[in-house]
Amino acid sequence: MANHRLFWKIVTKIEELIDSGQYPPGSRLPPERLLAENFEVSRPTIREAIIALEVRERVEVKTGSGVYVLNGKQTTTSDYEFSAFELTQARALIEGEAAALAATTITDDELLQLHKTLEDMEKDIKPEIADRKFHLIISKATRNNAILMAVENFWHVRDTSETVKDAYKGVCSQSSSKRLDEHKSIYNALKKRDSQAARAAMHLHFNRLINALFEASEKQALEAMRKQTSETRDLYSLSHILSGASN
Repeated sequence: MANHRLFWKIVTKIEELIDSGQYPPGSRLPPERLLAENFEVSRPTIREAIIALEVRERVEVKTGSGVYVLNGKQTTTSDYEFSAFELTQARALIEGEAAALAATTITDDELLQLHKTLEDMEKDIKPEIADRKFHLIISKATRNNAILMAVENFWHVRDTSETVKDAYKGVCSQSSSKRLDEHKSIYNALKKRDSQAARAAMHLHFNRLINALFEASEKQALEAMRKQTSETRDLYSLSHILSGASN
């Protein structure tokens, strides 16, 4: 998984160079070999970064000519505001299909990696990191870099959006046992190479999370309403009026 996270760092570095004007619109990026040397990474990592930059509409790859910087700063995930509900629904749709696909392509080694994340969750060894690894291993097992990139972007939004972080705060940790059971169900379906069961188990996992988010949202709304009602009651109470009059 480290190699797949590495190419995102290269994407960020190249975007910074583009935005700083070092690679202006219309200019051609250095050849793959030079980029690999400059960033001290492998050429496959550079290729993955270029694919991501092309998807983000920062560059255009012209066969036989090179990679050219597009005009202007394009829209990226950071330009959008996501609610936790939108993010979770999108994850359910994409990762449900990822699980179904991975059931047909996952290797025994990847199943061992998944099992290790389950052990870490059960032993409470950095469970949030184990959770992330679990989902990314499945995405990688699809052998589809576009799916992997989408899921990595979902995690990026979850980690960087204050709105999403506030909504998720405490929701996952409150149901750690349920989360573990759900991940075990997904793992068992993948181990059996059962696509339908893998999709259903992933959907069940996210459905519980969406319901937990709704419950937390309703609780916050009720607390806010009680606070407002209490403040209004105090404002119009006779004791408040009389105490003001006596002063």
